[in-house]
Amino acid sequence: MAPNGKGTLPDAHFRKHWKRYVHTWFDQPASKKRRRRTRLQKAAKIAPRPAAGPLRPVVRCPTFRYNTKVRAGRGFSLAELKEAGISRKFAQTIGIAVDHRRRNKSQESLQLNAQRLKEYRSKLIIFPRKLSKPHKGDSDAETLKLATQLKGPVLPIKQPKSIMKRRPISEDEKKSSVFQALRVARANQRLAGVRAKKVAGQDGGGGGKGE
Repeated sequence: MAPNGKGTLPDAHFRKHWKRYVHTWFDQPASKKRRRRTRLQKAAKIAPRPAAGPLRPVVRCPTFRYNTKVRAGRGFSLAELKEAGISRKFAQTIGIAVDHRRRNKSQESLQLNAQRLKEYRSKLIIFPRKLSKPHKGDSDAETLKLATQLKGPVLPIKQPKSIMKRRPISEDEKKSSVFQALRVARANQRLAGVRAKKVAGQDGGGGGKGE
């Protein structure tokens, strides 16, 4: 390559090993078939239990941005199991995920997941270890004939919908200022300690430098 008019040396990299940085995806159709075959094998292995795995609790997503949405959690807390009347060891044998580290921070979540456990328990079909010797709580022979493997998620989680109807703005809302209310609230929080100290000093009779 000839130099340009300013006399600078060419800096052309023609010997890059481009084959090292190319990633092909020709095995994508075969990987799709392999994943599907693995799912079918896992479902057949754990049958007649649900193919999607154990029952999961309903939890709130973290951070202020996503906490209005719900998703499946790792496992039910011990308080939720106690509220539903299910022991920890027994829950792990009937397809209920347990997370001993999780804590309930609201009564609403406790009641919601406890009701979820009760609903799951009412629809559950428990096979006896020995068909000739069923234990207390096992399903009868007629119910066992109706058992089929669930392919989808166990008790799917639905997002709550908050529907607000349109309405005209009231006169009080037009007169009030949300920005001003927030500024006053922030100022009250920031100056709470200073004001309390000032009131305590007045009640104690001063004690400043001028005395």
